[in-house]
Amino acid sequence: MTGSSTYCLIDHPLDEALALLSDYTSRVEILSDGLHSLFYHEEICYSYDLKYSVHAPCGDINPASVNERMRRASIEALSGLSLIADRIGADRLVVHPGHLFESGMRDAAETALDRSLVDLAAVQEERGVRFALENMGSWDPYLFKTPDCAERITSLGLGITLDLGHAHLNGLAGAFLETDGIIHLHLHDNCGVFDSHNAIGNGTIPYPDLMQTFPDDATAVIETQRMDQFIQSLHYLDGLN
Repeated sequence: MTGSSTYCLIDHPLDEALALLSDYTSRVEILSDGLHSLFYHEEICYSYDLKYSVHAPCGDINPASVNERMRRASIEALSGLSLIADRIGADRLVVHPGHLFESGMRDAAETALDRSLVDLAAVQEERGVRFALENMGSWDPYLFKTPDCAERITSLGLGITLDLGHAHLNGLAGAFLETDGIIHLHLHDNCGVFDSHNAIGNGTIPYPDLMQTFPDDATAVIETQRMDQFIQSLHYLDGLN
């Protein structure tokens, strides 16, 4: 099932965004930040007959923080968000794997991320929502950019969100789709240089070929910057079916 992320309507209040998207899809992913923070706007979700996935905040949460207090605070925030996700019936909680601020700290950041993965696996056992770590694009500060990292995640029972746009920036979309553990997909397009979140079909990602290898049981959302790009993407995907 393909839906949309409120990413494309992030400047709209959550109730307006859900109302607009419910005319086109039965699945919506909520980026729990700013106007859409579920820590403040959970009740709005119950007003719509939608299936949800939730995306954790991108900036304030860093599971790879080498500052142990900040890492633990990130896990605490994700644990709290997973409770909300569970209550609204979300089946996926997307989490960025974290980032570092100094290149010389990469090994320490990877070690911190490993501790966080263990912590998240323990939280997941108590929830009805699956954590799904998202692969990152070509930006140096971020972790989990190649399929080589996937086994660290899946060996703990955690899932993977495959962001096809991010994978394409690294030339690894096909390689990622050969890995196990993908339970969720972020669909958008780019030309292999910038993470532009274009409408599907307005870039160089070979969707007609790649769609044949999408996991059958994975959920998916379109993650474009604007509503018109979401609608264009829906039409494009409909034409491939």
